[in-house]
Amino acid sequence: MWVARRFMSLIARRGQYGLFYQPLGSLPKLEFRYLNCTCCWRSRIPVAGFETLNDTLSSSTTPCDDKSLDAYYTSEQRDVILQLLNNAAETELAAVKLLRGRKSVNIVEYRTRNGPFKNLESVINVPLLKHKSAVIVFNSILNPPEKKEKRKVKIQLAKFIRPEVERTWLEKANSIVSIVCGVNKIAWAHVDRGMNVLEWKHEDCHNFLKGTYMASAYLDDISCVVSHLPTADFFVVEKPSISLQNTALYPVMAHMRTVEAMLFALLEPRYTQPDITAPPKVLNMMRTAVGRHFGLMVGDSRTSGAQAMQQLMTESVTQKIPRVTFPHNLLVKYRNSFQMGGRSRGEELCDAMLQAVAFYELLSESS
Repeated sequence: MWVARRFMSLIARRGQYGLFYQPLGSLPKLEFRYLNCTCCWRSRIPVAGFETLNDTLSSSTTPCDDKSLDAYYTSEQRDVILQLLNNAAETELAAVKLLRGRKSVNIVEYRTRNGPFKNLESVINVPLLKHKSAVIVFNSILNPPEKKEKRKVKIQLAKFIRPEVERTWLEKANSIVSIVCGVNKIAWAHVDRGMNVLEWKHEDCHNFLKGTYMASAYLDDISCVVSHLPTADFFVVEKPSISLQNTALYPVMAHMRTVEAMLFALLEPRYTQPDITAPPKVLNMMRTAVGRHFGLMVGDSRTSGAQAMQQLMTESVTQKIPRVTFPHNLLVKYRNSFQMGGRSRGEELCDAMLQAVAFYELLSESS
């Protein structure tokens, strides 16, 4: 009650401490007034007059320009803008700044209903396009942003081939044999530098993942496969990517590493005197690199390449210059081996061929 009475007395007095006090004839300049603190009557808080605040705000605003939009542009510029707005399709309009989405649709609907735009001022009749946004659109049409060419990223050989080999050695290679190991078979594809398939086979390995691991049994199966492999400049062995976090796959991972090591040992030539200038004969190729090249990666996992394989085989007989050229007998032999959803797809055959194709294409892209 005491505070209320005090506040009423301040209003009644209209004295020099009133909040809204302003001397007669004063100009709207910065002039301090004071608020008395109700807790301590000796404390006074200075505040600026409301008139000064309003004057400051109003002076910062831009006066409204009543000129027509057409007055800001030359006749040539107006023709360029109207030409695009009257004739461009929705997709073309969407490429203009601020016209993506509903605005481009509204422009097409408006000119269909009302005819072509006769002047720039009429554009602001289109829903969602007012004066400010229309100016931005017009300027964007007259000064379109330069399209930046996507720079092709140079692929590093070390990212998909191990160990590192001089590019000149790889480029001189007349042919490679691409080898992929499965859980019960090994497949290979012999492809030359002209992307011609010379041989494409797989062989069952009956001792793989059967009962207790026997090194001699594994060696017998792998030695049999190696004896059937054709000669080539390089043997490219798939480097599998198995997650160590999945403990259920430990036996499969150990199996893959064992076969890989034996292939390296059996295929690498033995010299009585090592030639330090000669490149390694056996190379590893990252499975994930092949997957990325053919768009088969989903996250960190690689999906089946059966569809990509079918496409390569189809192009071999339908395209004048196919990506890969298959002999007729191999097309007939394997035409039904890569059916999506099939019970026994030739995954190893498929992966061996895709690896060979990716090897040559990635080598070309990295040059």
